[in-house]
Amino acid sequence: KFWYCRLSPNHKVLHYGDLEESPQGEVPHDSLQDKLPVADIKAVVTGKDCPHMKEKGALKQNKEVLELAFSILYDSNCQLNFIAPDKHEYCIWTDGLNALLGKDMMSDLTRNDLDTLLSMEIKLRLLDLENIQIPDAPPPIPKEPSNYDFVYDCN
Repeated sequence: KFWYCRLSPNHKVLHYGDLEESPQGEVPHDSLQDKLPVADIKAVVTGKDCPHMKEKGALKQNKEVLELAFSILYDSNCQLNFIAPDKHEYCIWTDGLNALLGKDMMSDLTRNDLDTLLSMEIKLRLLDLENIQIPDAPPPIPKEPSNYDFVYDCN
């Protein structure tokens, strides 16, 4: 069996449940039987603070699994426990859940993106831009071409 979780289109409910087969593409949220309203989420905990990492001594020794673990705490003693398949998925999920709860996004992915944006802003400010106005709004998007048959003949 496979376990699947996704956010509803209105961003108010997490739908989750078991699937018989590995999901091919996107699973419709209507096919997942269990629901958790986002308003009921008390906290998102990560790593060694997760309940499923505390109760299983074997997983404590695997540092890679510990770094990919997170849990959604709701009600008094209820939780949804996750282990992400990779660091990127872990960052996406934890940042997304923290954003839904109105908390700061603190993952490595967010930090790297922020560093990139800040370094680009600093580089732009350091350029010698005398008497050049940088617009506040982006330029308009050009019209689509009549066809997409762009071929360059090198001969």
